Amino acid sequence: MKLKPRVLANTILNAVKTFPAVVLTGPRQSGKTTLFQMLFSKGHNFVSLEDPDIRIRAKEDPKGFLNQYRPPVIIDEIQYLPELLSYIKTEIDNDRKPGNWLLTGSQNFVLMQNVSQSLAGRAATLSLLPFSVSEMVDNAENTRNISLWIKELSAGSEFSVKTPLSNILLRGFYPEIASNIAVDRQLWCGSYVTTYLERDVRNMANIGDLSQFERFLLVCAARTGQILNISEMARDIGISVTTAKRWLSILEAGYQIYLLYPYYKNIGKRVVKSPKLYFNDPGLCTYLLGLNEEKTLINGPSFGSLFETMIVCDFLKRFLHFGQRPSMYYLKTRDGLEIDLVIELEGKLHLFEIKSSMTITSKHASSLFKMINESGSPIDTAAIISGTEDNFTVKGDVTNYGWKNVSGF
Repeated sequence: MKLKPRVLANTILNAVKTFPAVVLTGPRQSGKTTLFQMLFSKGHNFVSLEDPDIRIRAKEDPKGFLNQYRPPVIIDEIQYLPELLSYIKTEIDNDRKPGNWLLTGSQNFVLMQNVSQSLAGRAATLSLLPFSVSEMVDNAENTRNISLWIKELSAGSEFSVKTPLSNILLRGFYPEIASNIAVDRQLWCGSYVTTYLERDVRNMANIGDLSQFERFLLVCAARTGQILNISEMARDIGISVTTAKRWLSILEAGYQIYLLYPYYKNIGKRVVKSPKLYFNDPGLCTYLLGLNEEKTLINGPSFGSLFETMIVCDFLKRFLHFGQRPSMYYLKTRDGLEIDLVIELEGKLHLFEIKSSMTITSKHASSLFKMINESGSPIDTAAIISGTEDNFTVKGDVTNYGWKNVSGF
């Protein structure tokens, strides 16, 4: 199977020019190992700490292990032995040659704490999420960073995505299942959830009842695209709010969910302060919700939230895969003003309403018009991203962009 190019590749290649180490984090099966091997297999040794025998040897004799696997080296699944990072720090301080140490890890919660302690100033830390839409349709090499992308939106750029939206939402963006139609969706998703619970969650935290944690995972899937109400979630599965907060942190650290925080500048006390919860992959989300048929998905009550989830997470990938900190927010005030996605770049706001409808009228842009008239901040973009096929002007300064044209380039 042909390997698809990844947007993050160029960011990594730039990082290895100046940093002694590059730490690549992300969820299990997002393609971290494949990407490093694709870029560096000819010049770097490779060792995986997922192998228990190798892990034991490295734990018992870390200096001997690092002497055996000399740099330049790729060390896969470093989260299984985070104490190794302090020994790598010593090696780096003895030789700061750029690109010598390439490390991958799936469990950001544990890994990043040790990276910040041991490799501060020595490592570039990057995140690889599953495919973006542009990567999935083999357009990764032409993908623009967020600033260029928004500029080209206003120029009317278009790109055609041939894969039906319902199919994308059902299969999601994890490379193995997204790029190979022969992979059984339900079997793959079921195995992924089981592996995530048994390996990552059990290793990350002391979870007494994995079945109860799995129900919490399902509750998160059911609330994708909604404002977080952690008390309600805790009540639904019979756990304390403290436990629910801890479990939510585990899911966020493991890249299973994303919390989008509210925009507050120049808004005052009217703003709703809770974040919105998004399940990072729509394929896993639809699986957990028991949505397996395209017709059931499209006609069901979750379709709009799943569409919004896909768009928001695609923006997130565009930031992370270019090595940028996401400056993404949503806006909701207590007097009814609501914007699904607010992006702040260089002091200017870009506002997006996300609508799954294929028929867009000016009523869908009411919050955008209100924000344009009332905002104390300069607004550069006001647009709807919808289920339509075409781009067109809605009214005044508000434009509609079809999801294919937005996500595909």
